[in-house]
Amino acid sequence: MTETDSFACPRDRHLFGPGPKRVLALDGGGVRGAITVAFLERIETLLSRHHGKDVRLGDWFDLVGGTSTGALIAGALALGYRTADVRDFYIHRAATAFKRPFWRIPVFQAKFDTRALRKEIEDVVQDRELQSHDLITGLCIVSKRMDTGSPWIVANNPRAPYWSTPPDGSRIGNERFKLANLVRASTAAPHFFDPEILPILEDTSQDRLADMRAAARKYPWLAQLLLSAVARFGLNRAAVFNPQTDGLFVDGGVTPHNNPSLALFMMTQLKPFGICWPADPQRLAITSIGTGTHRPRLAFDKLGIGRLPRLAFHALLSLMSDAERLVLTQMQWFGECVAPWEIDSEIRDMSGDAPPGGKMFRFLRYDLRLEQDWLRKHLDVDLDEREVISYRCMDDPEIIPKIYELGQRAAEKQVKIEHWVGEAATKI
Repeated sequence: MTETDSFACPRDRHLFGPGPKRVLALDGGGVRGAITVAFLERIETLLSRHHGKDVRLGDWFDLVGGTSTGALIAGALALGYRTADVRDFYIHRAATAFKRPFWRIPVFQAKFDTRALRKEIEDVVQDRELQSHDLITGLCIVSKRMDTGSPWIVANNPRAPYWSTPPDGSRIGNERFKLANLVRASTAAPHFFDPEILPILEDTSQDRLADMRAAARKYPWLAQLLLSAVARFGLNRAAVFNPQTDGLFVDGGVTPHNNPSLALFMMTQLKPFGICWPADPQRLAITSIGTGTHRPRLAFDKLGIGRLPRLAFHALLSLMSDAERLVLTQMQWFGECVAPWEIDSEIRDMSGDAPPGGKMFRFLRYDLRLEQDWLRKHLDVDLDEREVISYRCMDDPEIIPKIYELGQRAAEKQVKIEHWVGEAATKI
C-alpha cells in the first residue's frame, strides 16, 4: 500500500501524513487581495518552471488559510484552482461584488449588496461543504462570531473538536458547514456588507416565524433580502435570526488574525486539534502573504469638526494595524526568516533574536507597503501621495489594475527560487 492509498483523501495525507509540512497564510484586505494574487502567481510560475511541469499551490501546501479576501483565495487554491483563475476573479469580477446599488440607504444598510458578493463566491466554491473531498489540502477560514464575541478559526480538520455532528443532532458539526457560507462570513466586513447568519444548533422552535427562518437557511439569497428588510422596513428580526440557534458572523479582519499566520501555526501545534506537526525549521515552513500594509497616521490639525468619531475610527484602524505588526513580530521571533522585514526602528528585523527554545519553523513574508517612501525605495515607483493613499482603499475595484501591477513588481523583487528549492529548502 502506498502512502497516498493509506489515507482516505489528499486532505488527510496533507494534514496527517509523514514528512515536512508547508503552510500558506493569506491576509485580509478587500480588493487589495490582487496584491496577494500577484505574489502567488510568481510562486506558482517559479515552481512550475523549476520542476518542468504545472504546479498547483493546493498540492504544494499542506495547509492554506486566510482571513476575509484571503479566505476566498485560500478556498480557491484548496479546491485546486490555478492562480490565473483567482486573478480572473479580481481583475474581471470584483467590480460586480463591490458594486454599490443606488438605492442603498447609508447607515441603515450596508454599503454593498451582499447577494452580488455571494454569487461570486458561489461561482468559485459552489455548493460544497467543509467536509468535501474536493478540497485537496487543509483549509482554514478565519471569521468573527459577534453574538459570542469569539474568533472562529474553522478548518477542514476531521480530528478537530466540533467536527462531527453528535448522534442526537443537537449541534451542527463543522463538517456540514457550507464552504460558501464560511467564506462569506469571513468577508462580511462591517459597514461594507451585511453580517452572515449561520445555524449552529438545530432550530426546533415552533414559533410562527420558524418556517421563514428555515427557508432563509436553505436559500441564502432570501436571508440577505430579509436582513435588508429588517434594516430598511423594521421587519421582525426573529424572521431571520434565532439567538438560541444561530450565530452572527462578520469579517475575520476584526479579530487579531487579519494576518492569520500565527493562528495557523498554533492550529498545527496545539493538541486538541490533533495535527501536532514537528516544530522544526527543517520540517515546517510557513509562508505569509500580505495585501499591502501602511501605518495609519492622524494629525491633530486634521481632526476638524466631528473630531471624536473621526478619532475613534482611526483608533480602530490603528488597533488592527498594531495587531498585524504584533503577529509579524512574533512570527519573525519564532521563525527562521529567509528575508526578514523591519518591524520598527527600535527592534528592526530581529534577525539576531530567537525564543529560548530556538526557532520552530522557517518563515517567509511577502508584502509591500503602501507608503510613498517605501514604494520609491524598494520598487522604484514614484507616486503622488494622494494616489498612494487611494491605493489603501479596500472596497474600490478601480484600483485593482494598479495595485496588481505594484504586486507584480514587488513579487519579482522579493520571491526568489532559492526560497523554495535548493539547499536552503531541500527538506521542505
